[in-house]
Amino acid sequence: MSPSRGATLFVLCTVALMIVLDSTIVAVAIPAIQRDLGFTPAGVAWVVNGYLVAFAGLLLLAGRLGDLLGARRVFLAGLLVFTTASLLCGLAPNAGLLVAGRFVQGAGGALASAVVLGMIVRLYPEPGPQARAMGIFSFTQAGGAAIGFVVGGVLTGLAGWPAIFLINVPIGLAAWFLGRRLLPTAVPAAGGRIDLLGALLITAGLSLGVYAIVAVGEPAPAAPAWLLAAAAVLLVIAFVVRQGRAPVPLVPLRLLRRRWLLAANAAVILILAAGMGFQFVNTLFLQRVMGFDTFRTGLGFLPTPIVIGLVSLFAAARLTARFGAWRVLLAGLALLSGGLALLVRVPVQPSYPVDVLPALIVMGLGIGVTVPAVMMLAMAGASDADTGLVSGLNNTAQQAGAALGLAVLAAVAAGRSSERLAAGVPEVAALRDGYSLAFLTAAAFAAAALLIVLAALRHPPTPAAPDRPASADPDRSVGVACAVDG
Repeated sequence: MSPSRGATLFVLCTVALMIVLDSTIVAVAIPAIQRDLGFTPAGVAWVVNGYLVAFAGLLLLAGRLGDLLGARRVFLAGLLVFTTASLLCGLAPNAGLLVAGRFVQGAGGALASAVVLGMIVRLYPEPGPQARAMGIFSFTQAGGAAIGFVVGGVLTGLAGWPAIFLINVPIGLAAWFLGRRLLPTAVPAAGGRIDLLGALLITAGLSLGVYAIVAVGEPAPAAPAWLLAAAAVLLVIAFVVRQGRAPVPLVPLRLLRRRWLLAANAAVILILAAGMGFQFVNTLFLQRVMGFDTFRTGLGFLPTPIVIGLVSLFAAARLTARFGAWRVLLAGLALLSGGLALLVRVPVQPSYPVDVLPALIVMGLGIGVTVPAVMMLAMAGASDADTGLVSGLNNTAQQAGAALGLAVLAAVAAGRSSERLAAGVPEVAALRDGYSLAFLTAAAFAAAALLIVLAALRHPPTPAAPDRPASADPDRSVGVACAVDG
């Protein structure tokens, strides 16, 4: 790994980590934000949801913009928008401006993060260096979310909630200046014009779909079904009607006919649903069953990101080079499912070192090898013309999975706990039963992902795949294909 490429990777991963942190760092500051800015209990949820809806809804458009305008240009523009919005959020004097700032922050984060994975693939086309780079990047994605709980608790306790936004400003500005100097300027752009109607339909459909998933846990049970139906209609019109007729489609339909791409992103959705849903439920479990305060809860998460970091940075690439990404991914998903299964049987008065810590370590081992392997598989065979879009699809799948996991596991836990309380079970025991069922549901997500990987992702696509566009570089995907072929 050359020094210049290493410095470029550092910039890309730093920005990716900052954006991932912002999806969870706010969680522990919500009570303070609600108190200081006068949010209603329902309204304060938009401090989280506003960022998530804008981020997930714009990822596909952002990825395609990277192909059409150049990934470097889109990355730097998104970083500047994200950094400016962070400053506005930190200085927001009222609830409305904070929510507006979070929407803008999510949009900037989508622009910057959608092209990162594709830029790394271009930066490291060789199998060995690419596997190492993916290990580093995957740590920012998998470990960053868990680290957010710790950093959010510390910053909020020491300097107040504005600090969780303002800390992005110096980091973002430094990364922007370094990015202008280090990021390659000769990355080929696909050229052509943007399908604005298709972009509007896809962005509206994805945003509405993510909001519907988030709304699963809200009081009106019928609303998510109607919202999901409306989102589905928009996406059908966008893909089946508009994308088939547009001269330069935002998402070429040939990509949606690639079974490999669909299967890989389905696995990504399930993996993120298990991982992110677990982190949310485990936060509640540590606080409401084990009685941890905010600071101890943050520390309770530390073993998982530490293990993820050690495995991602020092073991994942070697394992992938020796056994192939497919076999490594199967082993990682088995560990992830096993770690979640361990949490299902925790007693009513659990001991953290005996009942929780072993599960967190096993899960860290599983996530540490699962995330880089599934990212390599999801990017396998992407041509130069589609790298940004395939990267955007992967990021969209991650966000959809995270939203799905949060909504479903929260609803499962709450429903089971309510049933047990109604049956006369003591509160702590009822909460434990609800969280145990949620952990079991997360394990089922991971097991379903394992079945998809086992059945559909055994052999990566070759450069001569029939759905490859004629203009694609025939040597483009050799590095990825070699790296993922077990």
